[in-house]
Amino acid sequence: MNKAALITLFLAVSSGLFAQNQLVLNADLGRDTISHNIYGHFAEHLGRCIYGGFYVGENSPIPNKDGVRTDLIEALKKMKVGNLRWPGGCFADTYQWKDGIGPKNQRPSMQNVWWGGVIEDNSFGTHDFLNLCEALGAEPYLAGNVGSGSVKDLSDWVNYTSQISGSPMAELRKKNGREKPWKARMWGVGNEAWGCGGNMTVEYYANVYRQYATFMTDWGNSSRLFRVASGANGADYHWTEVLMRDIPHNMLEGVALHHYSVIDWNKKGPATGFSEAQYFKTMQQALRMEELVTRHSTIMDKYDPAKKVALVVDEWGGWYDVEPGTNPGFLYQQNTLRDAMLAGVTLNIFNNHCDRVRVANLAQTVNVLQAVALTDGAKMILTPTYHVLEMYNIHQDALLLPLNISTGTYTLGEEKLPAVSASASKDKAGKVHITLTNIDPNKSQEISISLRGTTAKGATGRILTSAKVQDYNSFDQPDKVKPAEFKGATVKNGTLQLTLPPVSVVVLELN
Repeated sequence: MNKAALITLFLAVSSGLFAQNQLVLNADLGRDTISHNIYGHFAEHLGRCIYGGFYVGENSPIPNKDGVRTDLIEALKKMKVGNLRWPGGCFADTYQWKDGIGPKNQRPSMQNVWWGGVIEDNSFGTHDFLNLCEALGAEPYLAGNVGSGSVKDLSDWVNYTSQISGSPMAELRKKNGREKPWKARMWGVGNEAWGCGGNMTVEYYANVYRQYATFMTDWGNSSRLFRVASGANGADYHWTEVLMRDIPHNMLEGVALHHYSVIDWNKKGPATGFSEAQYFKTMQQALRMEELVTRHSTIMDKYDPAKKVALVVDEWGGWYDVEPGTNPGFLYQQNTLRDAMLAGVTLNIFNNHCDRVRVANLAQTVNVLQAVALTDGAKMILTPTYHVLEMYNIHQDALLLPLNISTGTYTLGEEKLPAVSASASKDKAGKVHITLTNIDPNKSQEISISLRGTTAKGATGRILTSAKVQDYNSFDQPDKVKPAEFKGATVKNGTLQLTLPPVSVVVLELN
């Protein structure tokens, strides 16, 4: 090899051009903002999410604010919950909101037919939820009852929360102790209308939506409502097509999409102690979100090229078998480093599609499915998923910076998945952040990021990882999986270089 070739080879190696993963950060091409509402959560009357999770009651020995445990409030405030969706889920289409207002000792009970058949005493209702959202600094997202309710029921609920004074609903709210209306802008017009919300065809539901949306008004409130149509189950692209075609867009602010990373609905597999094959299939389903978001967005683009209607992924996350010995209807599962990988790649997808994805909700906040917190009496632990959401909150309301990504692969047998995913943004202070995940449980990934449109002398960051992808936080070991300082990033000749350990999430800030 001659001298010139040796110099070329040396420069290529030293600049990171031979890294497994080649990324280009286009810091001068930012156009779209990553909405804080992408970082939303979901609280359904399901299992121990509300009772025993959020709500312990005003007389509980567990420290609380108006019955909601204060340790959870503080944790969620640190995580920066963008919005909180309530009361369901399937529960929403059986919920009668007027049963959850007024003196608590006078509220009627109901049976939760969807989740375990338990008796719901309605002690946690509209005031409790909306006051909780104010305490969290989160936008409320209320799911209206279309399946078993009436147009008047939902119209009254909107007016109860939004009207200033003078109307029957505003006066009823004042009688129940709330003088001023809440900022309740986001409303779901039913939930899973294709299933538990009524088993409707999309053609029928589109007309039902138009009827309900007509009477959902915010008279006397300066903020316009954000109405979300019950959207598709996964890859049901026909559903999105009909909604966008048949509903006037001045009546429609968002179209929902639900997708869970499930190995097999008949045999979901354990939340802990899973095999690498089960892990691989979970990641396969998580990465499918890219295809779903892209294809549903393409359909929406046909009818709405200005992208005024948001894609609202208001249920996503991992779904496994319940923990042994727990009620099957309560959907209580542990949360491992696998779930951190799932959260990392999914949030990167949402960030990179923020021109259309403007609301998303992880299912669910506490004690149900891919929870960010688990409780046991007075004890509470934060899960690996919590830490990813807290690490990624630097992207909220920041300018998306496009990334070109050429990644290595995570291979199992004859199947392959992209090993690395990433997203980047610039906040209002001008700081550039990059989030990266390596889903490969066996191999580190060398990363080379060419910095275009910006300069940097170095980067600081945090990392979330553990020895095994099956590792989790327990009540005996609550800090087994937690973020640590990351010092492995360097900048040389305009190129950021680092190595991601196996199954790791890294957040970087350019200096």
